Amino acid sequence: MSELPRIDFYAHSTERDDKSDWQTLAGHLSAVGELAAQKAAIFGGEGAASAEGLLHDLGKYTEEFQQRLEGSPARVDHATHGAVMAVERFGPMGKLIAYAIAGHHAGLANGRDSGERTSLKDRLRKELPQLLPRWESEIELPETLLPPESFRPVKGRGAFQLSFLGRMLFSCLVDADYLDTEAFYLKKDKGLEGRDQVFPSLSALRERLDQTLSQFKPDSEVNRIRAGILEHVRSNSGQAPGLFSLNVPTGGGKTLASLAFALDHGIAHGLRRVIFVIPFTSIVEQNAAVFRQALGDLGDAAVLEHHSAFTDDGTKSSDPQSIDKLRLAMENWEAPIVVTTSVQFFESLFANRSSRCRKLHNIAGSVVILDEAQTLPLKLLVPCVTAMDELAMNYRTSLVLCTATQPALKVEEGFASGLTNVRELAPEPAQLLRQLERVRVHYRGPLTDEELVAEIAQREQVLCIVNSRRHARSLYQSISHLPGARHLTTLMCAKHRSHALKEIRQLLKSGEPCRLIATSLIEAGVDVDFPTVFRAEAGLDSIAQAAGRCNREGRRHSVESNVYVFAVASDWPTPPDVEQFAGAARSVFRRYVNPLSLDAIQDYFRELYWVKGRDQLGAPMLKSVEDGQLDGIPYENLARDFRMIDSKMLPVIVPYDDEAKNALRALAWAESCGGIARRLQPYLVQLPEKAFKTLRGTGAIQPVQFDRFGEQFMELVNEDMYHKKFGLDWDDPSFISAEKSVM
Repeated sequence: MSELPRIDFYAHSTERDDKSDWQTLAGHLSAVGELAAQKAAIFGGEGAASAEGLLHDLGKYTEEFQQRLEGSPARVDHATHGAVMAVERFGPMGKLIAYAIAGHHAGLANGRDSGERTSLKDRLRKELPQLLPRWESEIELPETLLPPESFRPVKGRGAFQLSFLGRMLFSCLVDADYLDTEAFYLKKDKGLEGRDQVFPSLSALRERLDQTLSQFKPDSEVNRIRAGILEHVRSNSGQAPGLFSLNVPTGGGKTLASLAFALDHGIAHGLRRVIFVIPFTSIVEQNAAVFRQALGDLGDAAVLEHHSAFTDDGTKSSDPQSIDKLRLAMENWEAPIVVTTSVQFFESLFANRSSRCRKLHNIAGSVVILDEAQTLPLKLLVPCVTAMDELAMNYRTSLVLCTATQPALKVEEGFASGLTNVRELAPEPAQLLRQLERVRVHYRGPLTDEELVAEIAQREQVLCIVNSRRHARSLYQSISHLPGARHLTTLMCAKHRSHALKEIRQLLKSGEPCRLIATSLIEAGVDVDFPTVFRAEAGLDSIAQAAGRCNREGRRHSVESNVYVFAVASDWPTPPDVEQFAGAARSVFRRYVNPLSLDAIQDYFRELYWVKGRDQLGAPMLKSVEDGQLDGIPYENLARDFRMIDSKMLPVIVPYDDEAKNALRALAWAESCGGIARRLQPYLVQLPEKAFKTLRGTGAIQPVQFDRFGEQFMELVNEDMYHKKFGLDWDDPSFISAEKSVM
């Protein structure tokens, strides 16, 4: 006697044996298809997104998977059946969404070449459990699939554009799958109907920003210039979406001017959010705080910071079907204001893991402010610029290159792979540079540490910026006996730095001694105003940023406000990745009286970029995509090779104050860790992998709730290693060895 056919097929199970509250498979597939389509509509990809949602769990229409839900321990591949069906039914677009369907749990694989994951080619040929025919009566697939109607192809990069579209569609699928699964478990466990997330509108945020800006008083020449910049930038917000630049000298008010433009522009064109991309983790919290304050009572509800490694790759989950995947799921950037790092932003655009790609579709239809755009790494310049161009061309994204030293990234500036139709938002950049010229820059040549300390001792208020954390600490220890000696480093957690900066600003304001030794973290968005700055040799853009911390408010004459660039004549050689920039800057110092003029800056970037040639700027990475074409998209290889920071950095949580300690204790009983992870972000110190392992081996850092979270939350349990003056103390010899080359 043959077994009766199954009455229902299920996607997710509960503890109930009668299955009365299990999620039906047809219901899950339909919901994910509909949700994915909604997410892809902003770039015209709703047809493909709907199809991949309907097919992503097709392999659950098998006896083997249904038995797994009923308790069978056997693992079942439930993703490949949908990928096979997509290829059979939909031709080239079917092949594109097959990558996403096959990888919606494990991540996007290479098309042909095996890596950590089996290639898509091999997945499509593997032997699978028998697919039961019920699916055909429960799922209605479209007849054909086409690329987005508005999609604009570019000659010579067609395969890259397809790979980019495939990753965006993957993002829509994994986010929809996460959210529908989350909604099912929230209803089962708590009786809730989905997430209770309501964000303020861009119009409401603009209203609050206008209230803040109305209190701004143009009571000095610098403030009058800032007010003029703000007015001019906002007057350009009606221009069509696309590529913009905001070339304003340091101290010209770019931060709030760019926020005002972004809100005006977004409202005018129906864009959805503003994403600020900042080069350094150390100032994400600071900029987010500026935005929250500027947005008044809506700031806390509107602004999301995302820079930590808490919710990225490598999280511990014993079963991909478990609720753990929901606890550990990464933010999907639904907030109207997102503040993130360039590492997080660009590496996600080339990533292949679902956790990192989940947010990508929310970049489409946004205004992206790229703060300090000149800091993009040379080795990845071509892929970064190409991705920016693709976002503007096919994903309704406006990008603003916001900088005091505009890099030569345009086709008309000689960059063959560069950007076109980049519109300047600032009024007369050359004139602004003259108006906001508040310092004199001098090249001093070599200085020993003893000479440098003597120079610092002669001045009561002085800032000295060097290129490594260990050099900064050594100098600080040499001046620690002097009045007002202070130190800033990324070995302090962000909350500690915030407290230190508040004290530094008060000393400067009251005219008391303040001798600050810092690393380059102070050069990006840190609002301090010293009469004298010493800067170790670096790129011209870094020197310009250092100059922005000198006479920032224009209260002194420029001849009394000096920036001294010096070569380090000691045991602290310039790091190799800084030396190439410093060499180009030295060349400019030899040729220009004013090394920060627009002509000097343009020459600097030309020398920096073109001397290397396209191959050293990351072009081979894109060539590998074109060589592979649709059947051989190297998704896994791209994710592996696209690394903006060569050394892997890992976060350690410092129990700096009661807020940090309370959040750490809350992890012991929390059902979801996402909110706690955000609370802990200001208490992170990022360490190179070798130093991290050294501290792990000595027991100085230990995981919180390892059984639940693995090594996702690593706490500094030896609090004696954290110093109130210079942060995490690495006196242990093995730690020093790991730190020697870290910026």
